[in-house]
Amino acid sequence: MAATASTTNGNDADAAKMAVWKDALYERCKEVAAENDLFSQDDLMKLDVIPNRDLALLARVLQSLSDDKLFVTMREASGQVLWKWRDAQEAHKYKLCSTDEQVMVYSMIDDAGGDGIWSQTLQKRLNMHDSVMKNALKQLQAKGLIAPFKNVEHPNKKMYIKASIRPSDRATGGPWYTDQNFDDAFIEELQRVVFDFIKRQGSYHSKHTNGVSRTQTPKKGVIKGGIEKGKKRDAAEMNKPASKPVKLTNGSGPSKDGQLLPLPAGYTQYPTVREIARLLSASGITNNTILSEEDVRKLIDVLVWDNLIEPVKVAGRLGYRVCRISKQSTEPWAGREDSIGPGSYVSAYTEAPCGRCPVFDICEEGGPVGPSNCEYFQTWLGLDS
Repeated sequence: MAATASTTNGNDADAAKMAVWKDALYERCKEVAAENDLFSQDDLMKLDVIPNRDLALLARVLQSLSDDKLFVTMREASGQVLWKWRDAQEAHKYKLCSTDEQVMVYSMIDDAGGDGIWSQTLQKRLNMHDSVMKNALKQLQAKGLIAPFKNVEHPNKKMYIKASIRPSDRATGGPWYTDQNFDDAFIEELQRVVFDFIKRQGSYHSKHTNGVSRTQTPKKGVIKGGIEKGKKRDAAEMNKPASKPVKLTNGSGPSKDGQLLPLPAGYTQYPTVREIARLLSASGITNNTILSEEDVRKLIDVLVWDNLIEPVKVAGRLGYRVCRISKQSTEPWAGREDSIGPGSYVSAYTEAPCGRCPVFDICEEGGPVGPSNCEYFQTWLGLDS
């Protein structure tokens, strides 16, 4: 009996020491490296956790950490064995996997991250029988570890993702998709709001139109003057906080007449991507959709590519203004039911048929299409009637 009690006490002491070494090595690895960083045997020894650089003890500690799913064992092509630590909560999820097949399937879905993974890709990589694969997926779903979802890039494929993470923007399409469908109406409305904001902030409403003085003071641009003359402010003056607009006194509300004028060279308060992003966030137009600055930049880029707005860099600040400001309507584009949009830049070249001809590359005299038989020229010159 005494010998048995002594053996039991010895085993308990060894288990207690092992628990201390395990915790110490795990915490030390977390301190010195990120979760996906790899450790070699020498790296682990240099942490000065294992006493006397005892390789046998290190092997026992590593095996125990691997059994608890706190360490992941990796093997390089050269044959060298490496380890990386895993978050304790994630380790608990791996311990919920009751079979090796479930561990392998869950591990591959875990590695796929927010993009998810196709069920057939799982089967091919793991070389697992179809019935075994389906059973593993069913059990993992029942345990709340994985979930099926739709990927906009592969709408007809059965995709899986970890239940605890949010699908990536690449998988869901980001804010531009609603229920896996591209939301054209949402994007167009955002572009209208962005364009109107840039137009307001990057121009001013002329105070004098057709010799008639308005009582509405522009936010920026003209100092009060006579009916026929107005004194233009320089850029330094206009960069100061704007005065509050005053409504017209005839009861008709703000004027839609007059003309938009460009701000002078050196003006630095053109709206930036960050300011436009804040406007959209505060406007409530995005509802529950969160737009990052990068998302807003994509919206702005489309308006730039459509020649509706242009970037302006002054004193290291990159802002945006409307193209051909004096040609733009003073009415807002957002909220209009008609299809009349802002005026884009056109030139004699783009107005002529050759500038936007769909068969320009094969156009030549004597060929199937040429200047002498061009139906587009006939229409443009009014000779087809």
